[in-house]
Amino acid sequence: MSAAPLSRGGGTGRAAAPVRLVHLGLGSFFRAHQCWYTEHAPDAPDWGYAAFSGRSPTLAEALTAQDGLYTLVTRAAEGDRFEVISALSRAHAAADHGAWLDYFASPELAAVTLTVTEAGYLRAADGGLDRDHADVRADVAALRADADAPVRTAPARLVAGIAARRRADAGPLTLVPCDNLADNGAITARVVRELAEMVDPQLIGWIDGHLSVVTTTVDRITPRTTDDDRASVAGATGRDDRAPVATEPFHEWVLAGSGADGGFPAGRPRWEAAGATFTDDATPYEHRKLWLLNGAHSLLAYAASIRGHRTVAEAVADDTCRHWMQQWWDLATPHLSQPAADLAAYCEALSERFANPRIHHRLDQIAADGSQKLPVRILPVLRLERAAGRMPAAAVLVLAAWVCHLRGVGAAVTDARAEDFVARAVGPLSDAVRRVLDGLDPALDADADLVSAITAEAERLQRQAPR
Repeated sequence: MSAAPLSRGGGTGRAAAPVRLVHLGLGSFFRAHQCWYTEHAPDAPDWGYAAFSGRSPTLAEALTAQDGLYTLVTRAAEGDRFEVISALSRAHAAADHGAWLDYFASPELAAVTLTVTEAGYLRAADGGLDRDHADVRADVAALRADADAPVRTAPARLVAGIAARRRADAGPLTLVPCDNLADNGAITARVVRELAEMVDPQLIGWIDGHLSVVTTTVDRITPRTTDDDRASVAGATGRDDRAPVATEPFHEWVLAGSGADGGFPAGRPRWEAAGATFTDDATPYEHRKLWLLNGAHSLLAYAASIRGHRTVAEAVADDTCRHWMQQWWDLATPHLSQPAADLAAYCEALSERFANPRIHHRLDQIAADGSQKLPVRILPVLRLERAAGRMPAAAVLVLAAWVCHLRGVGAAVTDARAEDFVARAVGPLSDAVRRVLDGLDPALDADADLVSAITAEAERLQRQAPR
C-alpha cells in the first residue's frame, strides 16, 4: 500500500494559523527550532509562520504541496519520535518577492525571524555592511530605482520589507536573527540600517521609531535531511513526507530584547511556555554556546576530517579527537562567566549529544564558511590567551587544521570567501599560514610565535593525513 500524503484537509495536523510571523531562510534548522517553539506555544493557533527560501524553490514547493506540514523526527539514542508540525502556514520561494512585501505591509505581522548563516549578513572587516560587495551594490541600485524591485541579499530583502511596511503605515515590527553570531541583534540592526541609509535615508527615522531587534542564542543540532530520513518517516508513519526534518532532543532559545515588551511591541507567541528563555543579556549564553558547542564543532570539522571521519559521532568515538575536544573545553571554560560546575555539566551533556549515534551530523556541513565562523568561535579565546602570554594549543590546532582544509586536506572547502582564502593558502606552508591569518585578522599575522606554532601544527597534521 502506498504512503499517504500530508494534508491538513486529510485530518493530519491542525488548521493553518493566520500568518503573524515571517521567516527568512526556509530550511531544516528553522523547522526544528523556531517552528517547533511556535508549535508548542499554548497560543499556537493564533500564530502562523510564512517562510521564504534563500535561493532554490524546491523545498518551498514540496512544503506547499503538503499544506506546510512536515514530520519532525526527534532522534534520541534509544529511538525516534515522530511529530507532525503545523506552525508553518505558508512556504514561499525566494522569487515570490511580492508575497514578501505583502506580509511586511500587513498590520498582522508582528515579527520576522531569520536563519541566513553567518555569511548571509554580508559584513565587511569592520563588522558593518560590505558596501562594496557586488550583490549589495546591485540590490541598492535596484531599490533606488524601484522600491518593489526583487533583490537577492538578506539585508536588502529586510530593507525592502521595512520600506513596504513604512509605506503601508502598518505599525511596529521586531527582527529576530537566529544565526550563530555573538550579539547577532546588533549585527542585524547595523547592516539593515546601513543598507537602508544607502537606499533611502528617510527610512532611518522610521527604523528608529518602529523597528526593534532582539538578540538571540539558538541551539539544536539539526543535520540536513536525507533520503534515509524520508524513508524512515514513511516506514514509521505510513505518510509520504517529502520534507521531513531530523533533529536531536535538546533545544535552547534565549532571547534578549529591550523595553517593557521585551522587544516585541506588536506581540509574540508564548514561546517561554515551550521552554524559551527571555533575559536582559544573552551574552553569557552566546559565549557558552559559540565557544563550547560551535568551537568544538569547528575543531572536529577540520581536524577530525583530516583523520578520515565524516560525522561528529564518528569523530567523538575516536580517542584522539575526544582528547582534542576536551583540550578545547579546558581552554575556553575559564573565560566564561558561569560557575565551573555548570560549565562542566554543559560539556558533559555536549559529549553525550555529539555521540548520539542517531544524529548523522556531517563534518563537511559544519566546515562550511570557516572564514565567518572562526572569528566568533575560536578567535575570542585565542586573543584572551595570547593577551595573558600563553600559547593556546587547542586554538592553534583548530587554525592549523583550517589551513590544511584550505590546502585540500580533509573536508572540502565551501566558503563565502573561498576564492580569497584558498589562494592565500597555496605555496610554502609558513607563507600560507601568515597570509591566512592576515585574512582573518592582521594582528594574528603580526604574532610571530603564533605563526610558528600554527605552522608546526599544520605540518604535523599534513604528515598524519591519510594518503
